Amino acid sequence: MCEESAVRSRIIALALVGLIANTGSFGLLSFPAVAASPSGNANLKLGVVRSSENQQTWEAIATRLQAAQLNYQIVELVALEEAATSDAFNVLFLPNIATFTPAQIQALEAWIERGGRLITSGPVGDLSSVWVRSRLRSLLGAYWAFPLSTPASLAPVQCTGQCPPVPQNLTQQSLWGGAVIPVGLDSRAIATWQAADTPPAIVVTPRATLFGWYWGQENSGGSPELESAWLRTAVLNYGNLPPVTAPTASTPSGSRIYRQPSTTVPGVARPPVPSARQGMLRSPQTAPPMIRANQDKPILAAPTPSVSQSPNADKVSEPVTPPERLSRVSPSDLPITPVEAIALRQDVEQLIGRVESTSLAVSAVNGTATRPSAIAQARTALERFQALVEQQNYAEARQQLIDTREQLITAYPARRLPETAEIRAMWLDRGTIVQAGSERGLAQIFDRLAAAGINTVFFETVNAGYPIYPSNIAPQANPLVNGWDPLASAVKLAHERGIELHAWVWAFAVGNERHNVLANLPRNYPGPILSAHPDWASYDNRGNLIPRGQDKPFLDPANPEARRYLLSLIDEIVTQYRVDGVQLDYIRYPFQDPSAERSYGYGKAAREQFRALAGVDPRQISPRQTELWQRWTDFRVQQVNSFVADVSQLLRRRRSDLTLSVAVFPLSEHERIHKLQQHWETWARRGDVDLVVPMTYATESDRFGRLTLPLITNESLGSALVVPGIRLLDLPKAIAVDRIQLLRDRPALGYALFAAENLTRELETFLNSTQGATSQRTPSAIPHRQPFQAASTRYAALQQEWSFLSNQNQLRMREPALQAFDRRSQTLASALKQLAQQPSPRNLQAARQELQAFRQEFPNWMSIQRLEQAYQVSTWENRLASIELLLNYGEQRNATR
Repeated sequence: MCEESAVRSRIIALALVGLIANTGSFGLLSFPAVAASPSGNANLKLGVVRSSENQQTWEAIATRLQAAQLNYQIVELVALEEAATSDAFNVLFLPNIATFTPAQIQALEAWIERGGRLITSGPVGDLSSVWVRSRLRSLLGAYWAFPLSTPASLAPVQCTGQCPPVPQNLTQQSLWGGAVIPVGLDSRAIATWQAADTPPAIVVTPRATLFGWYWGQENSGGSPELESAWLRTAVLNYGNLPPVTAPTASTPSGSRIYRQPSTTVPGVARPPVPSARQGMLRSPQTAPPMIRANQDKPILAAPTPSVSQSPNADKVSEPVTPPERLSRVSPSDLPITPVEAIALRQDVEQLIGRVESTSLAVSAVNGTATRPSAIAQARTALERFQALVEQQNYAEARQQLIDTREQLITAYPARRLPETAEIRAMWLDRGTIVQAGSERGLAQIFDRLAAAGINTVFFETVNAGYPIYPSNIAPQANPLVNGWDPLASAVKLAHERGIELHAWVWAFAVGNERHNVLANLPRNYPGPILSAHPDWASYDNRGNLIPRGQDKPFLDPANPEARRYLLSLIDEIVTQYRVDGVQLDYIRYPFQDPSAERSYGYGKAAREQFRALAGVDPRQISPRQTELWQRWTDFRVQQVNSFVADVSQLLRRRRSDLTLSVAVFPLSEHERIHKLQQHWETWARRGDVDLVVPMTYATESDRFGRLTLPLITNESLGSALVVPGIRLLDLPKAIAVDRIQLLRDRPALGYALFAAENLTRELETFLNSTQGATSQRTPSAIPHRQPFQAASTRYAALQQEWSFLSNQNQLRMREPALQAFDRRSQTLASALKQLAQQPSPRNLQAARQELQAFRQEFPNWMSIQRLEQAYQVSTWENRLASIELLLNYGEQRNATR
């Protein structure tokens, strides 16, 4: 069997586990008997997307749509974003479209959240960016893996009970198709190809149906009868859908979004069936679930007292990561479904990959092979796990995985890693600063941070309206700090240790009921700013200063005096103190739920400005008035956007080397805009911010992986760098280490730990051993400060690994390819080094051209290595991608500073 076939067979085998023993009730999609006509179903609104990719076969597509006797409207792909905001459709069919933009995918995600359903055919999204393919895979619950080598016919999956109907007398037609691999826990194959390994042909999920062939393309072999019957069956499954709720007004007539299908389409030549993309998915997937472990106590400060959660139905809490099980595996004798078995195996395989990746890095820097025995034991355990599942010994199978994970996740070598340029940030919180009590106490904290390899500190400078330093602008400094200037001490101590100090500033949140309790103030005290300027306040739609269930009052971002005050405060910080940057926190409105008629932003200034703009008081409108409500939402989003732009311009006027970062929520773009009015994608695209620091505080590691992957691979963020946050509260050391490694194996350029008060002695000791500063080593460049030097350093670390493997005869490459690889590798290293030493547009262009050429050839060079070390090759590809991010960031920063 050839190498490519072996890989394909393994993929199919994993997918087919989901079909084994699946002979009970179908359960996911209840396909009703096909009615004689769907015309009586008033709820069904079908849109069919037309693009340049299916335009040439549109005549055949239209013929099959007519044969299906389905009413439909055409949606032009270029207008998909606009269409997805309307209520014109509740089912969208995407026939043979392989190229989408990030904005189109985000629009589809928001549309599906509001009740929409998708049907796709062909290699959907297959020619799009890595980020788009990843989001589509999550959205659809399946993906096109590879084309079949010969035509094959469809074979319905056998089942009993409630089963999906299959078009009769049409299953023996042979089609040119491809394998559609289900990846979600609720994804099911309902038909397979009658070919080698019987790969899945049609996959359904609760919100999508995927056809594994080029629907409507006549040279694929499908007749109009077969294809129309399958589409009709899939569409009518969604016949009882309620209308999609629209965030904006319905599309006006005459829009380019949709139109009735034309009865005549010019005949054009049909192209051949496109071949599959070369290579497999390159991004390491999800991280392993969290394993419970004994906790040790934080060493820097006592934890902030927790606030109990009331079951009050009116309570609206801050948006946080949805709670999940702390581990996907727990002791139980319940059956393990086939799909669950695949997911559990993949989790462990990904964990093995991360431990191996770390071991290789350690081996390369130390010159001797380091391979924990837990890796080999884990591979043996996976084979035993599969056997136990097949024997239906589910309790022992689960225990096997629990033991394997515990052994693996504690197997990360606590040895020195190579000097890799990455952002290693820590939020240094107000409670820890107050507890330090003096510069001497603060020096001990900075000593520990430096020893742990932290190179960037977000120092809480303005909290709940109180600056931590003596201010000439603010009405009152923090009452818990007396007799010293923590900010002045922090700048001095950080710079003495080679650490950057960024002023962490609460923007629009200017009070805190919890802080009031600590300061012996009345709980309902609004804070020093709103006490002095009550007309700067914002309110919810019920007239409350603090929304129910929350604990912080907010300024009105539309108030010009409040904005000038905040800008003056930030100006004071960056002119009076030699900080390296500013981080904006609470750069948003409070959390809202418009569907429950809970909204915020009704300050005096905002109401007056919106009334002048729209002719109506925003207090008098509701989300049911879609057009007006969207204008109100856009108005508030713009207040935040413009303030971020004002801060960015201020910093660049004062000192061009200042870095601006934002602490933001990783919610979907649509959800953030409507619930927080925080549109940080705009800030990144405009170049207003340097670092986006999403608070990816997941309760389990595989969710952390799902949260971070689309953020760090988002190609629509301009040159801004994304630095995911890791919350340390109650997080075992082993899990924290695993999450850091997960980011290192992806195209991330660092991490941020929240917060110093939760840094444990155990984690600190591990960081000291692996990445801490030593007298023998010069600290690496910090990516956002010296991007070109960081790019050269990161590539040198890659070369070190390749050289080590080559010396060990473990770099699987044939001789001609190995010579070309070595030659191009050295050429790229020289170009990056030249750029680092002498930054110039000419050297940047040379380095970029060499990097792009190297990345283009890299999959071919690594084709054999990938068969045995697929995860490791993926990490190398991701790290090459991170170098390109650094070149883009450096170019933008040099052009605007």
